[in-house]
Amino acid sequence: MAELLKKSKEAADGQAPESVPFPSLDALHDACRAVPRTRDFTAGIENSFLHVRVALKTVLDPLTQPLSWLLDFSLRVVEVVPWWALVIVLLLLVYFVSRSWSILVLVAATLLLFGFIDHLHYALQTMAIVFTCTFICILIGIPIGILMAKSNRFERLSLPVLDMLQTLPSFVYLIPLIFLFSVTESKLYGIAIILYAVVPVIRLTNLGIRMVDGNVGEAADAFGMDSWQKLAKVEMPLALPSIMAGVNQTIMMALSMVVIASLVSAPGLGVLVLRGINNLELGVGLVAGLGIVLLAINFDRVSKASMARVNGTLQPRGESR
Repeated sequence: MAELLKKSKEAADGQAPESVPFPSLDALHDACRAVPRTRDFTAGIENSFLHVRVALKTVLDPLTQPLSWLLDFSLRVVEVVPWWALVIVLLLLVYFVSRSWSILVLVAATLLLFGFIDHLHYALQTMAIVFTCTFICILIGIPIGILMAKSNRFERLSLPVLDMLQTLPSFVYLIPLIFLFSVTESKLYGIAIILYAVVPVIRLTNLGIRMVDGNVGEAADAFGMDSWQKLAKVEMPLALPSIMAGVNQTIMMALSMVVIASLVSAPGLGVLVLRGINNLELGVGLVAGLGIVLLAINFDRVSKASMARVNGTLQPRGESR
């Protein structure tokens, strides 16, 4: 270190300031061999992870195995059930949550287009993965959001983790999971999708409950409600629009991550996008990419229609209130 400082002083006396090296690990290593290089630092992180990999896998394998079963089951349904039955169920579900004929026609036209270009099976696989992972995100995210709303300390501890999950590049999610699980296991891409997509529903559940008018809570207390009754009968209904907005964003993020998860054997339209990139098949990649855009539009319209119904602002066509 003394030698490096001496060199820096000599450089400052006799050279332009631009020539003074930045004291990075590699520069410090050149002056003092005891300082590790940058590649030694990254190798240390890798070796530390590999050292605990077996223990992590032993703990995570049984905990995440139900996720593999659920994803495999949903994909198996797509393989076994006739396409026309799946389409009918999807259209009925769309009308049930939206009560809008225009949205029903949009979804039906999109599915018809997928059938014409022989992409319906891939689209159904993508939807099965998105539905499954969104369902798990809701099961995980809403309780965590409620805990954050009820505990300021838990919120302070959770926010840095949520910030990290929300800003971490999507490809980085796959790196540690590849070392923990086999690429043939559905949980590999399922965990990546859930970690990437769960943040909005957590944040907006927390925000929705915290934004409930304090006077409403005082009125609930005056009626003798305990904390669970107040949560179930007052706070959750009033926070439902915010929670539905979080679900909408979670669906969008899960759909975007499905494409990246095709790198680790996730089926669906992402496989066609990856094929277009690997084989330089421009048409295949563009058509599959536009298909994903259509799916995103459909998901967005249906979820927003359900949000509007929750808010009481959507008037179903052909019906009166």
